[in-house]
Amino acid sequence: MRKIIGLALLAFVSLGHAQIEKRDVHIAVGGKVALYYLPLTITERLGYFKDEGLNVRISDFAGGTRSLEAVVGGSADVVSGSYEHTINMQSKKIFFQAFVLAGAAPQITVAIASRLAGKYKSPKDLKGLKVGVSAPGSSTNMVVDYLISKGGLKPSDVSIIGIGAGANVIAAVDQGRVDVISQTDPAVTILEKDGKVKVIAETRTPEGTEQLFGGPMPAASLYAPIAFVRNNPNTVQALTNAMVRALIWMQQASPQQILQTVPEEYLLGNKAMYLFAFNNVKTAYSKDGLFSEAGARTTLKALASFNPAIKPASINLAETYTNEFAKKALARYGKKK
Repeated sequence: MRKIIGLALLAFVSLGHAQIEKRDVHIAVGGKVALYYLPLTITERLGYFKDEGLNVRISDFAGGTRSLEAVVGGSADVVSGSYEHTINMQSKKIFFQAFVLAGAAPQITVAIASRLAGKYKSPKDLKGLKVGVSAPGSSTNMVVDYLISKGGLKPSDVSIIGIGAGANVIAAVDQGRVDVISQTDPAVTILEKDGKVKVIAETRTPEGTEQLFGGPMPAASLYAPIAFVRNNPNTVQALTNAMVRALIWMQQASPQQILQTVPEEYLLGNKAMYLFAFNNVKTAYSKDGLFSEAGARTTLKALASFNPAIKPASINLAETYTNEFAKKALARYGKKK
């Protein structure tokens, strides 16, 4: 009997559960209803965090900058958000590290209200317009800043308005509060299909991302203060295992399985449109959770192009992400890279 208990305990330890430094993990996310964060929702809904011995609490904020502020302020442990924030923060001498990639493309679309579409020829025509982003400083804001820089404009040449995500985006367009949106799906697809906006730039696919940024652009990820990653390696490994497992599940899942997993309110009252939007962005999800050096370089170049505070020579890109945990997760789930 003692031998059986000992073997059971050994099995438990080998799974990493007994060694987890922090079982209760608080993740901050900005706009969880968006397809951008679908891998996080899938991981949570299928119980993969629990399977890894974690009690994960997810708090939803209006945008990526708000979720980042929650971790900087110490009220949350990990951010589910855009990789680029690790570079932004390092330029301010605050060190974060991304440890699993969920989005291989930003899935952010810039679209102009149909009433103004006839006047739009190039990014310089956005001057003076009101642009609705999830939150000021978020990745939706970054894509706008980058796009208008290609038209010779500065960030101050447009009015940035935080409108959140999901149904709030549709309401902002319907009420005429914004002229342009830089947003994620399914909201953009719904507006586009209803003829209310016209797309002028998109990063829904790796191809669209390459066209806008000139290279791969890593997007949604889990990232945390580098001290948290170093002090809690087994916790970080457990989080990564769960996310990688979800990414692998998503590649094999049917549209019906996706619908059954996502909370009803995320569908914005239209299952068919949600699936249409999902099909638009499904190639934008990471297949393995791994970051590429080329993607990190594209991100740094894009940020430096419109933000003078980011000086490429002073950024240590190797510290902004790690593939150590994703590689172990892939080995565990039999999908070796």
